[in-house]
Amino acid sequence: MSKIHAAITAVHGYAPDYVLTNKELESMVDTTDEWITTRTGIKERRILKGEGLGTTDMAMHAVNGLLEKRGISAEEIDMIVFCTTTPDLSFPASANILGEKVGAKNAWGYDVQAACSGFIYGLTIGSQFIETGKHQKVLVVAGDKMSSIIDYTDRTTCIIFGDGCGAVLLEPNHEGLGVIDSILRSDGSGIKHLHQKAGGSVKPATHETIDNREHYVYQEGQAVFKFAVTNMADVAAEIMDRNQLTADDVAWLVPHQANKRIIDATANRMGVGSDKVMINIERYGNTTNGTIPLCLWEWEDKLKKGDNVVLAAFGGGFTWGSVYLKWAY
Repeated sequence: MSKIHAAITAVHGYAPDYVLTNKELESMVDTTDEWITTRTGIKERRILKGEGLGTTDMAMHAVNGLLEKRGISAEEIDMIVFCTTTPDLSFPASANILGEKVGAKNAWGYDVQAACSGFIYGLTIGSQFIETGKHQKVLVVAGDKMSSIIDYTDRTTCIIFGDGCGAVLLEPNHEGLGVIDSILRSDGSGIKHLHQKAGGSVKPATHETIDNREHYVYQEGQAVFKFAVTNMADVAAEIMDRNQLTADDVAWLVPHQANKRIIDATANRMGVGSDKVMINIERYGNTTNGTIPLCLWEWEDKLKKGDNVVLAAFGGGFTWGSVYLKWAY
């Protein structure tokens, strides 16, 4: 019997309607459109507006669009892997909340927290359940409402992040298409450079933590940039070497959209030209878990069956990784 691979058979995404431009940010913090664009490549980002709306509301739109596109019902889904840094609640898992919202009555699932590398981690996890033959249809959902944990008086972070969500469906493939290999890494020493100071079990919310604005993203930009440039580029090159891929063999690089300079460094390390790199950072900013599936959604019509695709990401923790897959449709 031929080996079972976990293949992406559908992809869909959702970005909120509200557009927060660099021009608007100029009126909020001490920054300029030129400064932001030069250093990050970002021109605008989407923000989820509306009382009582969270990450699963964006995910619901992404998943419903995916199900309609694939022509299946939510009840056919076996499992939901939800990759997010901004869950609706501390518990229950956003995977459970999403399952109820879309009607996935026969699915079980859980959340994965690996910051910006979440989709890479989640895709690898979901693939295992397909490859073992245990499940036939696994949803990997990845997205964040980053605006809920961003301090819009902090110009080092508020210029970077936006809201959005993407989803892919994994199904068995016997043609040698789908997820071929993955490399995942983590280094907990990176916590000091990128974290949220309060709100967890170590430092629960108090009046003091709120007054001190400790429930927002804290980032030391230069340190994170240095680690990201090196590790994201290296792991993408490593997965190429491990699978004997040349730059000519790679149809697409799908990098995490954190910073245009990090994306360029990764492409250069792989020897891949800019014409093979999926980029939408200028319109969405860094949606954390959502960046890679949002790219796949927007570039779906450019992808061809059998294309060699390399995904690469780096996130808080630190976490990083790369996935090599062959596009299945």
